[in-house]
Amino acid sequence: MMNAIEWPESYLPGYADNFASNEAIVAGLTAAEIWPFLTEPTRWPSYYANSANVRFPNGDGPALTLGRRFSFDTFGFLINAEVVEYVAPVGGQPGRVGWHGWGGEGDGRLDVHHAWLIEDLQGDRVRILTQETQNGAPAKDLATTVPNPMLNGHQEWLDGLVAAARGTSGDGRAINASAGPRVVGH
Repeated sequence: MMNAIEWPESYLPGYADNFASNEAIVAGLTAAEIWPFLTEPTRWPSYYANSANVRFPNGDGPALTLGRRFSFDTFGFLINAEVVEYVAPVGGQPGRVGWHGWGGEGDGRLDVHHAWLIEDLQGDRVRILTQETQNGAPAKDLATTVPNPMLNGHQEWLDGLVAAARGTSGDGRAINASAGPRVVGH
């Protein structure tokens, strides 16, 4: 049996204004190998072009921990976030990280819960599940946009995460996934 995302009540899929779910199962990687590429947001821009300007307002970081605040630019929004779930993958237990994110004001406010689950599977495989729910007018707009920017963007994030953990760009070129933040246009 595979594990599932654990949702805060106000962000339960089906009741939120927008929901996206993406998953990858790949061979030859472990949850422990993937974990630092996901939980150190300053690495994200090196493998996911839709993230930029990662900041830690309290001067901490670069790794996420429970309660840590950070911000980054994505999908045209400045997202401020606080880690609300953090469990590293240990001893066959899946890794879990989730954050509440918010951006904008008034009618343009967007509130999200973005969660990741990374678990080792039998046969030298790893499962990476990312799901996000959103509330607010921008979420309603994103939910009706075709093609769906959340599904496509998060799939690029998953593919980039796997490539970074393997040390390639996804097309076989070596990448420097330890590089710091870089600015990427939207």
